[in-house]
Amino acid sequence: METRRAPAWLTQWEYAHRGRHAPGVPENSQAAAAAAIAAGMGIECDIQMSRDHVPMVFHDWELDRLTGERGKVAARPSGDLCRIALAETAQTLWRLEDLLDHVAGAVPLLIEVKSRPDFALPEACIAIAKVLASYNGAYAVMSFDPRMGEWFAKHAPETPRGLVITDTLDHGFKSAWRAPHALEHAQPDFLACDVRDLPNAFTGLWRETGCPLLTWTVRSPETRARGLAHADALIAEGAGLA
Repeated sequence: METRRAPAWLTQWEYAHRGRHAPGVPENSQAAAAAAIAAGMGIECDIQMSRDHVPMVFHDWELDRLTGERGKVAARPSGDLCRIALAETAQTLWRLEDLLDHVAGAVPLLIEVKSRPDFALPEACIAIAKVLASYNGAYAVMSFDPRMGEWFAKHAPETPRGLVITDTLDHGFKSAWRAPHALEHAQPDFLACDVRDLPNAFTGLWRETGCPLLTWTVRSPETRARGLAHADALIAEGAGLA
């Protein structure tokens, strides 16, 4: 696997998981992004694609948990999605382009590209790369799906890219990073490891070679202490925040 030096800023920040959300401040919302900026934190966010192939800042594949609507995000055009309220607040879904305009380089962004084994990932990568091409702030893309890193390594190699890994979360990519040649294909500049899987032999060796290790999701004082002991930067929320 070819390696290169990751950007220094990557390990110089703590990241607010889905923005600095709280009761009344929905995850992945403009208010959550503003709260992270005010707290001096980087922002980790999630991307789902609309029906018209616009990258939307939203975690779930379905609207049901976070809105009063039902159905798949990918079934709605972006204009309709941008009118849907989040968690009974005045906040609405928004586009990645809107997030970039809002942050405007104030803090770094970790942009997680949501995927599934049967997801048409290249189309999403093309749309995301197009939006990011004119952004001058610090950002990196990451995904559980090794195909994302492979795509960016080939088509947008200047973009810092990470592989999100877990041996605990059963969501279609559990232990996928351990498959033969997965790391070789993903060509990650950094790993983002499930904090529940730390410490382990591989991530220890990864750090010893000077490669950055981030960890998610830090939600308690106990996982915060574990992350600080065994990783280089934290992705945190709630009781896991400093």
